Amino acid sequence: MTGRTTEVRYYAHSPREGHGQWHLLADHLQATGRLAAGFLTEVGWQEVGRAIGLLHDVGKYTTEFQERLKGSRRRVNHATAGAHIAHKHYGLDGQKAIAKLMAFCVAGHHAGLANGTNGQTIKSLEDRLKDRFPLPDPAWKSEVAMPRIDRPKHFRVSETPGFTLAFLCRMLFSALVDADFLDTEAWYGGRGGRGQYPSIRDLCSRVDRHIDHTLENAKASMVNAKRASVLKHVLGRAGVGPGVFTLTVPTGGGKTLTSLAFALHHALTHQLHRVIYVLPFTTIIEQTAKTFRDVLSESESKDVDFVVEHHSAFDERDVSGRESLDKLKLAMENWDAPVIVTTTVQFFESLFANRPSRCRKLHNIANSVVVLDEVQALPLGVLRPCVAAMSELVRNWRTSLVLCTATQPALARKDGFTGGFKGTTELAPDPQSLYRELKRTRVYNEGEVDDGELSTRLSAEHQVLCIVNTRRHARELFGALRDHAGVAHLSTAMCGRHRRRQLEMVRQHLADARPVRLIATSLVEAGVDLDFPVVWRAMAGLESIAQAAGRCNREGLRPV
Repeated sequence: MTGRTTEVRYYAHSPREGHGQWHLLADHLQATGRLAAGFLTEVGWQEVGRAIGLLHDVGKYTTEFQERLKGSRRRVNHATAGAHIAHKHYGLDGQKAIAKLMAFCVAGHHAGLANGTNGQTIKSLEDRLKDRFPLPDPAWKSEVAMPRIDRPKHFRVSETPGFTLAFLCRMLFSALVDADFLDTEAWYGGRGGRGQYPSIRDLCSRVDRHIDHTLENAKASMVNAKRASVLKHVLGRAGVGPGVFTLTVPTGGGKTLTSLAFALHHALTHQLHRVIYVLPFTTIIEQTAKTFRDVLSESESKDVDFVVEHHSAFDERDVSGRESLDKLKLAMENWDAPVIVTTTVQFFESLFANRPSRCRKLHNIANSVVVLDEVQALPLGVLRPCVAAMSELVRNWRTSLVLCTATQPALARKDGFTGGFKGTTELAPDPQSLYRELKRTRVYNEGEVDDGELSTRLSAEHQVLCIVNTRRHARELFGALRDHAGVAHLSTAMCGRHRRRQLEMVRQHLADARPVRLIATSLVEAGVDLDFPVVWRAMAGLESIAQAAGRCNREGLRPV
């Protein structure tokens, strides 16, 4: 009598609620590999993505892990097996550097990317590869066919090879963890799927219609004529090949709409997937995201969930519907929407992060147009690593970069910045002429003025903005003026909703020609759309003086 061997079935996840089926491990590995490969196809690393997707959960081909799925409380190291296989299998194939990066990704797909040696909060890769771990059933080899991998021919290593490889590692890791998350979420059915977004071509048509409508209805003025001229010139350069661009336009010159229109048309021309708008302050983000929704919306409901805000001040109460909120949360985690508005902190901290949840979005920065608005606000202490990261995005990840500001910092090598951008292309037509033509203010040095005299002079103005250097000074000056009509106060100590209410009140008073005296910190200097007849600025650098002047006679409706 011949005995018959029972086939062992291996699973990745237990049954979802209300569903008796288990998630087959082979199905999960194949799907994760397929998704990760898709994320990396246009940058040439698809087979590496497929390989790490296939290997990431090979350690679940063990009795120990299958028992854990059934309720065992014994902890099982399931990530090291795949890392060990990646390191050994591809290392023998003459791809030692790539094999090590793959091992980093697979080993850290839950715990996060570790150090190569001397692990601290996370055990180092060297120690992980020395660990004892349950050996996977050889059956995995019949269910997982390992692809051949080759380094993309176009991939270029920078003058700091270690940085280039570390950046590559994070991008591969991002593709893996997002693919893993998405397939697992699809199995458990908890997110309602990815958003159904309009195409870049559709968004280009919408912004074009908005521009036509705006130009037809704009008041005849020097400022509006110059804005239209700048917009037309910049849009004419959308066909220039991907790279690093500068957009240097005086405050009030229409940079927000111009940069959005250029980014969308540049993305359409070069088949890029999204526009990522990066700003230094949440006050600007709220205003910019609203502007984008107004420009790109085609329905009366303004339901434009393809404009995703990702910042600490975002209020979920502004989103209607559970399903919409779930899709928005997913888009905030992996940035798969066509328009992302975020902060410099979120953007750059993610590029240097090691945790799966923070790195998940990184692969979607590739194949995009990144607009850094108010780029002069990048913090000096981390400027070199920020520029290095942006250079990598442009060099190897099909990303175009637009440095947008009225006060352009010297970030190019030709300006003496060590490690700066090798070449930049200016989009604006003759910035020096623009500054002369858009001159709407005069700057006077009033010398030393104490708070008593300053309060008297501010109270004598019908509409005035006063910008000071500290929150304490703003609070004290506001207290001295609070009994006067239309006095308002703005600082970063306020929550987002409070700031929005204050700005709405100030704008309404300005529009109605009612008294308004706004005391603020520097948060109003960069990009906040305000138009006062008089602005006071506590002594600061010329950059701050120039930005403050952009809140004065912004529309050019008064004499210089």
